[in-house]
Amino acid sequence: MRAPDPDFLRTTRDSYDAIAEDYTGRFADGLADLPLERALLTAFVELAGEGDGEGVRAPVADLGSGPGYVTARLDRLGVPVFGVDVSPRMVALARAAHPGLRFHVGSMTELDLPAGSLGGIVARYSIIHVPDEHLPSLFAEFHRVLAPGAPVLLAFQSGEEDGTLHMDERFGRPISLDYYWRSPGSVIAPLRKAGLELTAQVMREPEGEEKRPRALLMARRPNGS
Repeated sequence: MRAPDPDFLRTTRDSYDAIAEDYTGRFADGLADLPLERALLTAFVELAGEGDGEGVRAPVADLGSGPGYVTARLDRLGVPVFGVDVSPRMVALARAAHPGLRFHVGSMTELDLPAGSLGGIVARYSIIHVPDEHLPSLFAEFHRVLAPGAPVLLAFQSGEEDGTLHMDERFGRPISLDYYWRSPGSVIAPLRKAGLELTAQVMREPEGEEKRPRALLMARRPNGS
C-alpha cells in the first residue's frame, strides 16, 4: 500500500486547484518579459539535445508545469517534453491550452519513471513549496531519473538569507500554501549531496512586481554516475 502524501504535497495540490483559473489567467506566459530566463532555457535545450550520441533524444520533464507555457516553449525549441504538476486542475488547463502536448498529474518527489530515462529536468519556481528537509530526497529522485550527463535547470526566489512565507489567501480565494526562499548555497549543498554537479549559477534582480531576487542554477548528472 502506498504511503499517504506528505502534508505539503496535499496542501500544495489543494491550493493550486483552488486558484488554477486565476493563476493561469495571470500567468499565461510567465517568460514573456524575462529574456535572461528564456536564454537560460535555450542553453538548457542545447545541453539536453546532446542525446545518446546516436541522435536519440530522451524526453525532458517540466516539473511543476502549471499553465504549461514552459513545456510549450521547450517543445518549440525542439526537444521531446512533457509536463508534470501536482494539481489536477492545473493539468486540465494546461492540456486545454496546449492540446498537442503531454501533461500528467504527479509529484516531482516521486516520479513514475524508469531510472536514467530523462534527458533533462526543468523545475522553474516549483521547489519553492518543498520544505528544506525534503530537498535531499527530491534531488536524489532527480538523480535517479536523469540519464548520465543530463542537465537540470532550477529557478527559485532567493536572497542572502533563507525564509518562509505562509499564505492563506490568493486571488481572493482561501488557500494554505508555504513559500520557501533560499540562498543559492542552501540549494547547491543538497544538489551536490544527491550526486548532481553544479555547472552554472545566475542571480537576477526583481522585475516588475517581483519582490525578491531570483536564483537560476544549472546542474547535471555526471557521466558515469
